[in-house]
Amino acid sequence: MLRFGTDGVRGVAFTELTEQYVAELGMVAARELGVTKVLVGRDTRESGKQLETALANGLLAGGVSVELLGVAPTPAIAFLAAKRGCASAAITASHNPYVDNGVKLFANGGLKLSDAQQDAIESHMTGTATVPTSSALQVDLLGEYASHIVGLFPVLAFANIRVVLDCANGAMSDVAPEVFARLGATVIVLNDQPNGKNINEGCGATHPEVVSEAVRLHKADLGLAFDGDGDRVIAVDHIGDVVDGDHLIALAAIDLHKRGKLKSNTVAVTVMTNAGFHQAMTKAGINVITTPVGDRNILVAFDEHGVVLGGEQSGHIIYRDHATTGDGLLAGAMLVDLVRREAKPLATLARNAMTSLPQTLINIRVARDVKSPAEDLADEIADATKRLDGIGRVLLRASGTEPVVRVMVEAASQETADAVAQGLAEVVSQRFGGVR
Repeated sequence: MLRFGTDGVRGVAFTELTEQYVAELGMVAARELGVTKVLVGRDTRESGKQLETALANGLLAGGVSVELLGVAPTPAIAFLAAKRGCASAAITASHNPYVDNGVKLFANGGLKLSDAQQDAIESHMTGTATVPTSSALQVDLLGEYASHIVGLFPVLAFANIRVVLDCANGAMSDVAPEVFARLGATVIVLNDQPNGKNINEGCGATHPEVVSEAVRLHKADLGLAFDGDGDRVIAVDHIGDVVDGDHLIALAAIDLHKRGKLKSNTVAVTVMTNAGFHQAMTKAGINVITTPVGDRNILVAFDEHGVVLGGEQSGHIIYRDHATTGDGLLAGAMLVDLVRREAKPLATLARNAMTSLPQTLINIRVARDVKSPAEDLADEIADATKRLDGIGRVLLRASGTEPVVRVMVEAASQETADAVAQGLAEVVSQRFGGVR
């Protein structure tokens, strides 16, 4: 039976993530979370509609009222739940290929579930429950989310900015272009024609080279690439160079710090964050809290330390004063506003914010469940670390959303990072039956 990972449950639609499983998940969640109303949205995968119906059936069987949002970005689903003080759910597998799907659950107020809440739901899943068929109310609320983002900035604030948006043929395909157009930007839109199978396919945040080429072609000021459900964003500058999540968080932290708006003078990031980020924050006089991977862990740090900004290198960025979860559209708009206010190219701002230590990340798909690769390969990691001559680090971790082991190496040079990472990747493949 599927279990909660770093971001909900996820698997191949209809074989691993079955309609029966999703229906039971909805029924159990309704009872364990003690909620009375749930908003349900989905991304653009062809399996989304059926799984949306299954989840709604389960939630209704669990005794709650359900409203269906249709196609909607995950951050919009969380925002609308926060606005209404109810729970919500997103049917999405984020950046995964279209054959996968998943369920992200949010408690009352659009908040991510705690470990205890997830454990309680898992403990009551039997895989045998029968869920009756019902019908949920269809609503159109996405305009409220768009207006929320637009309202954070001055009228027509982006009037002199040309931006390329890669919507990944996903949930941002309609709302992101609308928001930037309403803010006055000249917008060039890519990959906004979802057909159920082309979500994330050679586009979006996992393929920033697409938006990079378009930025150069259209002589745009910058580009933004979203993932399938819109909770993360990767940027490119006017030259076409990628500006990753580490740089985006560094830019935001320094900007908020200068303006006296960085509460607790602290930012929260994960273990995947580049060492160059930490060096930049030290130089800027900003404290850093480091958490395990996953924006749920970032949010826990927020609550414990009064932090309002944080995120991940992959582009999950959370502005807690405005959102309860990672929001690619919000983060992208905040970046464009920063470029506007500073009146400098993103390339200059990003270069001044931080310098990344050369880093190599290799993902190895494995044939069996691997829980603690760092413990299993402790000796090999120690040997690899010695090759770095005291500059850099080695990190091995199992993905919480797919059967993948991630090998990350930072070093004084790209050549060293590549060589050490390749060596460890070979060890992982041999030990765990991986295929790269």
